[in-house]
Amino acid sequence: MLSYLVPLALVALAIFVVVNVIKIVPQGREFTVERFGRYTRTLKPGISILTPFVESIGRRVNMMEQVLDVPQQEVITKDNVSVKVDAIVFIQVMDAAAAAYRVDNLIYAITQLAQTNLRTVVGSMELDEVLSQRDAINTRLLSTIDHATGPWGVKVARIEIKDLTPPADITNAMARQMKAERERRAVITEAEGEKQAQIARAEGQKQSAILQAEGRREAAFRDAEAREREAEAEAKATAFVSEAISKGDVNAINYFVAQKYVEAFAELAKSPQQKTVIVPADFAGLTGTVAGVAQLVKTLGGDDAPSRPAVPPTPKRGA
Repeated sequence: MLSYLVPLALVALAIFVVVNVIKIVPQGREFTVERFGRYTRTLKPGISILTPFVESIGRRVNMMEQVLDVPQQEVITKDNVSVKVDAIVFIQVMDAAAAAYRVDNLIYAITQLAQTNLRTVVGSMELDEVLSQRDAINTRLLSTIDHATGPWGVKVARIEIKDLTPPADITNAMARQMKAERERRAVITEAEGEKQAQIARAEGQKQSAILQAEGRREAAFRDAEAREREAEAEAKATAFVSEAISKGDVNAINYFVAQKYVEAFAELAKSPQQKTVIVPADFAGLTGTVAGVAQLVKTLGGDDAPSRPAVPPTPKRGA
């Protein structure tokens, strides 16, 4: 009987030794090793062997980044407004030994530290600053808590304000203020648009007036040029006729008479009150005058053909 118990005891002892001596550390974890209760070293991920009956595992430390929820609390701001605020903290253990032996209950310590600093930072600011400067609050909290947790072997990666809840009456007042501000901006935008429209219309009218003035100027220039050319032509004709008269040509006198005759008859025919046009009895004498004008033009033009006497006007017959 005793011969059977001894091998079984040896096998059990071997299993106990193997289990307590050979340690496998998973990825993302680190184990501290204690020798007779005193920290000696840290086991990294992988397989490790301890000294039997002398060394043992002290603390199992999570080395991955962790997210801590900071409970909601009421904070009184600098302008005496009570707001409810909570946050989240992202931490990572960098030194397993420091996190295990320099602070008792690491998670609770960081949570309380975040709560007190959050109350301090928010309490030093007014409500408008708290609502509009979350990034500034996060930066201040991160700097303060990271500095405080450095000796614990913990790195604080980020701190984010999760929720800020002002009282209901403050929220309603802010909603009314926001509505009034939006209405004011709408009125300003509408007025600015009307102003731009009036400026555009005035600019259009200005350009139209400028173009009309340019058109009138161009038309006046064209009219003046036409009158100038007409006057030049009339001056040349007068010079030709004067030269003919000085040479004793009676056709020149007939030209002036015929011109005035035709102008007077044209004015008589264009009169809006004239219902009946009476043709003078000696209107046929105009034919001779026209023939004289033609002879005058040939003469002044240097034609060598002998000049014909002008056809005398038809004697006036009684009506």
